[in-house]
Amino acid sequence: MSTLDVAALAFFVAGWVFHAAAAEGHVVKRMSLTRAMNAQRSAWMATMARREVRIVDTSIMNGLQQGTAFFASSSLIAIGGCFALLGASDRVLAVLSDVPLAGDTARPLFEIKVFGLIVVLAYSFFKFGWAYRLFNYCSILIGAVPQLRAGGEPDDEIGLAVMRATRMNVLGGKHFNAGLRGVFFSLGYLGWFVDASVFFVTTMVLLAVLVRRQFFSEARRAVLLQGPGKGSSIRPDSQ
Repeated sequence: MSTLDVAALAFFVAGWVFHAAAAEGHVVKRMSLTRAMNAQRSAWMATMARREVRIVDTSIMNGLQQGTAFFASSSLIAIGGCFALLGASDRVLAVLSDVPLAGDTARPLFEIKVFGLIVVLAYSFFKFGWAYRLFNYCSILIGAVPQLRAGGEPDDEIGLAVMRATRMNVLGGKHFNAGLRGVFFSLGYLGWFVDASVFFVTTMVLLAVLVRRQFFSEARRAVLLQGPGKGSSIRPDSQ
């Protein structure tokens, strides 16, 4: 690999690590969409403890598991496609040679790039697989939350059970987001197949999109929206 290839790959990895740390609140103080939703997960579990019938909660958990399973299976299919690329390296290199801005890529370097993409997708698959399992555990912990007595207040036992379910739910969401982040960054990684300079550009564009969604999006404003007299509201025409 050339020096530019190494620099582009290092920038890609650094951007990934920076975005993951920023979303979890380890780099910037501004509230991210991920952290805001974690607070809503906690509020959900607290509300769940007060419900006698928890069909709604189990339906939500079922939806979370189905979405996670979909992305896990998609990651496996994408990994299979990468191995198919290795078997058709000559034809793919011939196609890439006709792409504007594409540089000359030797077959060994092309295979290294494909294996790198496989690593990214495999990382996403394992994150999705673990998230699916954690959401399954969360469903069990929701079932283990004692029922609140009529007119009563949550006691220490119920509070501890809610805390377990909340923690498991947040962990499941954390690993799901990590897997989804891997899928997003795999799209930026595709720029490397064209050229290292294109790799720089696709990584920067991807980071700009992800940072905007985490810290400046309408979705974040919707989650942080406060009631009348407690902050600014979203006007209908702002959508």
